[in-house]
Amino acid sequence: MRSFSRYLLTFFFVSIPTCLSILPAQLNAEETDAASPWRALLDEIETHGFLDARGGYRLLNDPYEKDMSLMESRLQLDMSSMQDWADLKFKGDVIGDLVTEDYTFDMREANIAFRPLDFMDAKVGRQILTWGTGDLIFINDLFPKDWQAFFIGRDVEYLKAPSDAAKVSLFSDVINLDIVYTPKFDPDRYITGRRISYYNPALGRTAGQDAIVNTDKPNDWFADDELALRLYRTLGAYELALYGYRGFWKSPGGQNIQGEAIFPDLNVYGGSLRGTLGKGIVNVETGYYDSADDSDGDNPLINNSELRLLLGYTQELARDLIGGVQYYVEHMVNWNAYHTALPPGIPQRDRNRHVITLRLTQLLMNQNLRVGVFGYYSPSDQDAYLRPNVNYKLTDALSVEGGANVFFGEYTHTFFAQFHRDTNLYAAIRYSF
Repeated sequence: MRSFSRYLLTFFFVSIPTCLSILPAQLNAEETDAASPWRALLDEIETHGFLDARGGYRLLNDPYEKDMSLMESRLQLDMSSMQDWADLKFKGDVIGDLVTEDYTFDMREANIAFRPLDFMDAKVGRQILTWGTGDLIFINDLFPKDWQAFFIGRDVEYLKAPSDAAKVSLFSDVINLDIVYTPKFDPDRYITGRRISYYNPALGRTAGQDAIVNTDKPNDWFADDELALRLYRTLGAYELALYGYRGFWKSPGGQNIQGEAIFPDLNVYGGSLRGTLGKGIVNVETGYYDSADDSDGDNPLINNSELRLLLGYTQELARDLIGGVQYYVEHMVNWNAYHTALPPGIPQRDRNRHVITLRLTQLLMNQNLRVGVFGYYSPSDQDAYLRPNVNYKLTDALSVEGGANVFFGEYTHTFFAQFHRDTNLYAAIRYSF
């Protein structure tokens, strides 16, 4: 009965916007002139969405988490209206989650986009933001990510979490500029231990629901804000870009004396290049992470400054077979100071962390069947993460999907190996409308 009530409430809640779009057609034809613009607006709303049900289970016993890694039904409503004066957008998900035994509403987008000048675009409100050249590796894309969704088998679109921001784009024949201002810090949806276990250095072991991460998050409007810039242009077959960011580490990057995880100040300066090379596409991206609260690198409780570099190449290997490879490195700038100040018993990070990625995607059966795998391997950490996935379109509206998240490694404290017991299989069915 409790589950039935939850889904009944879910259905009722999501039905409200749809009812609003139908309501004007039922109104008396002699409505007032003041109401007419609102009726015109509602009449022009385009509505799309999907119903997605998916479940997943851990393949290994985890004493700190449930065996069921994913079991949820998701109803998404995507509404948009293109007016002469602006474009309006709303996208929201209602989720019934049996793992947390709760139902929630996740507002993905709610924004207004307009063009105040011929050379300027603006978008204000909740929106999904992304830039940079990496394939599931992010250097200058300092917009929030949902790592929890990524690791448990939700659709890959949910890796990108929403931002509450204002974006202004300025265009010219010489160069273009994107400015994104976030008035209050939007962190990643990071791992907390509530449904994914992680390595806890204070306990010296893997932890989960027995040691939920407590944070002291910057939370003041306009004082704890973020600013991101991208300056870019195209030269022939290549796109070049420069980036700047002022804000905070997006996931916890330190600890205070109370033992709470914190988000230290962060400045990032970077650049990228992407274009054709031979039969494929090459991308190069770099970024300098200036950890402003640990400029000397001698505070082991705060992330050190880093220099990050990414090289990538993607090519069609055969008919409907795409392959991509990337090499990524994080270089700790003040490693000697970090090494000297590190307390005994805390695992030491390497000066350089190397990661190699490989993506293979094959389309079959008139491109209705997609079979793919994405893998991360770190030779320095000696750990890896594999994401095999199969998706089949039964009809234009109905599709099924299956996949896995597989983690393994030599040491429990490295990035991918810490999630070893979170290894899971998942399956999904989706109906789009």
